[in-house]
Amino acid sequence: MDITFTGKTALVTGAGSGIGEAIALGLAASGAKVVVQDLKSDAAERVTAAIAKAGGTAIPAVGDVSDPATVERLVAEAAGWQGGLQLLVNNAGIGGAQAPTGDYPLDGWRRVIDVNLNAVFYGMRFAIPEMLKAGGGAIVNIASILGSVGFANSAAYVAAKHAVVGLTKSAALEYSSKGIRVNAIGPAFIDTPLLSALPPGAKEALVAAHPIGRLGRADEVADLAQYLLSDRASFVTGSYHLVDGAYCAQ
Repeated sequence: MDITFTGKTALVTGAGSGIGEAIALGLAASGAKVVVQDLKSDAAERVTAAIAKAGGTAIPAVGDVSDPATVERLVAEAAGWQGGLQLLVNNAGIGGAQAPTGDYPLDGWRRVIDVNLNAVFYGMRFAIPEMLKAGGGAIVNIASILGSVGFANSAAYVAAKHAVVGLTKSAALEYSSKGIRVNAIGPAFIDTPLLSALPPGAKEALVAAHPIGRLGRADEVADLAQYLLSDRASFVTGSYHLVDGAYCAQ
């Protein structure tokens, strides 16, 4: 399937590694000019350099997306860079503390909600007006399989990802007639740096939880994101798409 983003600018949050990196690289390879956002400057610069080496166009952007003023600045910079903003991927996220709901740390709850939910709202809040100026656009919010099922000891993460799915649907209803499509992706456990801190045996247990017999790859999520952002998906909005190796089919 031929997908092109020539003439379009994309802002990808959390693009310094994992799923965000794969999405940024894929969009650039398909012609988009990509703003590579990450909390870590070295990560954003590394991905930007990789895009340039492959013949694409990108700039790094550093900041904490849990801060609304920072997101407003990032969006303004992205829109001003090439004269408009047409694509947004809200990907930045953290795993958070592992604890039963009755013992969940309050500061951990707030941080997960700030990064995994509030930042998604901020991204749309500031990007949508720019997309309207540009004549339309497309947004992909990276949720999770835990946007539709529960997971013990992860109350904040599960709550945030369920909320991202609802936020996606509401925004899609509001802007579908104005040329802006909004969709969410629900990856299962993807083999990214986010899983690197798991204790011994935990990764194997996660693999066993997927009927397909393995963890997902970042490029498998990125391929779907590209489709949803492209004109090929012109009738797809307000949807939540699983990339989960049949995890949720059980």
